Amino acid sequence: MATMAELARAHTDLDEDDIAQLQRLVAGWGMLSDFCFSDLLLYADLAHTAGAKFVVLGQVRPTTNQTLYREDLVGRIADESERPFVAAAWHRGEIVEGEQPGTSGEDRVRVECIPISHRSRPIAVISRDFPPHTGRKRGELERVYLETFQRFALMLVGGDYPFAGDGTFPPQDGPRVGDGVMVLDAERRVVYASPNAVTALHRMGILSNTVGMRLDELGIATPGVDRAFIMRLPVSDEIEAPDVTVAMRCLPLIEHHALTGAVLLVRDVSEVRRRDRLLLTMDATIREVHHRVKNNLQTISSLLRLQARREVAGSGRTALEEAERRIRSIALIHEILSREPGDSVDLNEIVVPLVRVAEEGVFSSDVTVRFRVHGDGGVLPADTATPLGVVLTELLTNAAEHAFPPGWTQPEGANVQVWLRNTGTELSVRVQDNGVGWPAGFDIARTSSLGLSIARSLVVSQLNGTLETFNDNGAVAKLRIPIPRAAAEGGKA
Repeated sequence: MATMAELARAHTDLDEDDIAQLQRLVAGWGMLSDFCFSDLLLYADLAHTAGAKFVVLGQVRPTTNQTLYREDLVGRIADESERPFVAAAWHRGEIVEGEQPGTSGEDRVRVECIPISHRSRPIAVISRDFPPHTGRKRGELERVYLETFQRFALMLVGGDYPFAGDGTFPPQDGPRVGDGVMVLDAERRVVYASPNAVTALHRMGILSNTVGMRLDELGIATPGVDRAFIMRLPVSDEIEAPDVTVAMRCLPLIEHHALTGAVLLVRDVSEVRRRDRLLLTMDATIREVHHRVKNNLQTISSLLRLQARREVAGSGRTALEEAERRIRSIALIHEILSREPGDSVDLNEIVVPLVRVAEEGVFSSDVTVRFRVHGDGGVLPADTATPLGVVLTELLTNAAEHAFPPGWTQPEGANVQVWLRNTGTELSVRVQDNGVGWPAGFDIARTSSLGLSIARSLVVSQLNGTLETFNDNGAVAKLRIPIPRAAAEGGKA
């Protein structure tokens, strides 16, 4: 399915500035649909055709009423005979109303076609499609909502809506018409408050009648409303009260380029914010746990380092140094997790300090080993990153210590390279050196090396992956591990 911008570029003569204006409109036109209880269709003039033809660039259904159209109409093309009121609004540059057959050709629908003006010329037409009047008397809420829609319709014709310079789209979780509406006059006094808006005010402890009162007279600090009136632009804000949080979006109402009032959409988000605070508390607790684990591991690492220094050179000292290195690699991961929100970590942030650990493990003084990292490993959960960190430490250290024996020479010097690739479902890590390669007949499943045995065991048992070794102008160790679905959705591909 093509986007609105793609349809506009393919079928119309609209330039990029016109398309950006329509994108600003479509980003928040659900509010308009809810205010008028109607389906809205966005038509644009079809380029390079004989006669007036129009393409549907957008469609929105109301959440405050039933829709007339179950089918998707975006991309459809209609000529002037099929949509005469759209054509009339387009040519005259004014609002046109009438009655016409529906898209199925059976039931008739009322339409109100509103030209959208931008840079003093029409660029599209909004068609408000709704059932014919039944004679039912409208209630106060319906009457106020329809009047509010008409004020926005006049702003569309006059080029005052969408707001010029308004580069901020409505927040995804922001208040909607069904959550609560307040209408303010030019003096910022409440003209109307919907039942849901009154309920939100009651939650804040305001029980008196709000009509005719300014919000600051009711004891509500509303800097967002003040900014909206001063800048004549929409402003989103939150009103805080004891145990209550109300989200607010203020949209100025303009007539003949003069500010005549504003619409205030309100939503009680107290429970949402309470959950957000709980998540923040849990996140802080998790990070504190990682911090304490890191401190404990660093203490153990220091004790092992001190013990290794007291040992004479030999297998005992080497075993202590290897154990200290493995514990330090795990501590590094917990240190990163203690700094990051959530319980996941960027693999590239792990690899860099692990490379430093491997560099420190190079005991040969006559060879300088250079490490390079390529690619992006993406974001991994902690229970994957921790064993993977140990595996990488073992592979990097093994390459640094055994790939370049005394007397080994190579024009380009000793290099160990790491390639990372994250497809979203699988992580591939390749560690390759340009040294002497694996011994003939080497099988990692039968190796006597403790470090490589640990690496293979972690890959198979904890990471559910595979680890293979082969020679390719040096020794290569390649591991593949599946990425948990939650991490794949939140990580980098």
